[in-house]
Amino acid sequence: MAAKESGGYALFLASDTTPLLVGGTGSPDFSHLARHCAHIPPIPAKSFITRQDALARTLHSLNASAYIAEPGASAGYYANVSSSHWGLSERPLLLIVQPRKDEHGDIRANISILTPAFEETRAKLLPIPSYAGVTYTAWPEDHSPFSHALSVLPSLAGASVYVDGSVRTFITDGLQKAAPEARVSAAPVEIRRLRERKSSEEIDIMKCVNEATVLAIRAARNHMNIGIRESEAGRLVRDALTAAGLKDPFALTLFGGQCYAEDAALPHGAGTDRVLGKHDFVLIDCGGSLHGYRSDVTRTFALPDSTVPLRYQALWRIVHAAQQRALATAGNGTATAQVDHAAREVIKHAGYGEFFTHRLGHGIGLETHESPYLVGGSKDIILTGHTFSDEPGIYIEGKVGVRLEDCFYIDEDGAARYLTAGVGAPASDPWSP
Repeated sequence: MAAKESGGYALFLASDTTPLLVGGTGSPDFSHLARHCAHIPPIPAKSFITRQDALARTLHSLNASAYIAEPGASAGYYANVSSSHWGLSERPLLLIVQPRKDEHGDIRANISILTPAFEETRAKLLPIPSYAGVTYTAWPEDHSPFSHALSVLPSLAGASVYVDGSVRTFITDGLQKAAPEARVSAAPVEIRRLRERKSSEEIDIMKCVNEATVLAIRAARNHMNIGIRESEAGRLVRDALTAAGLKDPFALTLFGGQCYAEDAALPHGAGTDRVLGKHDFVLIDCGGSLHGYRSDVTRTFALPDSTVPLRYQALWRIVHAAQQRALATAGNGTATAQVDHAAREVIKHAGYGEFFTHRLGHGIGLETHESPYLVGGSKDIILTGHTFSDEPGIYIEGKVGVRLEDCFYIDEDGAARYLTAGVGAPASDPWSP
């Protein structure tokens, strides 16, 4: 569960540089964590071109004229144009991909960028890989950007134009009004799956970023003590994530386990900056990004000096069993709803079904939360290359909250494997996160 999803989260971002003092000393040295992912390269230019051509072939098979996306996860996936490269505003910048035949008769991607005219020079500085170059179409302030965007299509009569699911409504509406003879609609599942199903290059990055997140939690835990505050513990985790080389780190940090357990019993609680008691669990939900790919890990753990009540340790083991059951159920061809049901049955059978109050998991990649989702009622089918969070929990308000989260992928052999397995994850007991 990503701590950045709600405005009520307790965030510990890299922009907050106030030094943390624990026991009268400065922040611990976590620099050793930087080694873990130092060898992992970003996605190379040739892979972006491969993705573009796969999209073009899919568009051609669907008899579609174009695919349009704004800067964000999808434009980042196909053309290396993420929201960090270009922020969204009322002036659209659009990626337009069309299928075209090359001189050999092969379907290749034709890449265009719609840009505000006064931003054209800056748009041309965007690092967009392309097989045959990029066409830039500039729209003046007193013209319709949508008419200019669609002018790159050979014909609009009967054209089918797909827009990415994250494109803002005013853009979709503007495109449709500019071309009433065409059909503008959300990209179908055949296109969504191109980004949902990860390549081996992507899996390697996602393994490392999730492993580094687990190592950061463990390193931060070594510097926690009974009496530390939630904000201090969260800062330790954020510092460790940053030292590991992860960008945009977040750390939702909640304490709970006996008298003051209302913090951890709220899945997305904001915390009260309470002091860690001897009988409390620590719940850390955290992550960051490596080469744009996100991690999401949650640990509920005790410190070496903690004396967590046995009844709460039992809850931890129930959640752990549910997490393992989900992994064993997931596989190529399995319905996402079936995996959610498998974990839920473990908790229900133990008598705590009513306290597992959220879906089991979400897809993860260039976004922390992306499709498909492990949730009851879903008709989505798991396929090789899919990646998910596996995060069951038990939340008894006013008493205790336990959640465990590791992300997994579906290997080429169809089996589910944890992205964190390389560092001995998942957690084995409350004292071994």
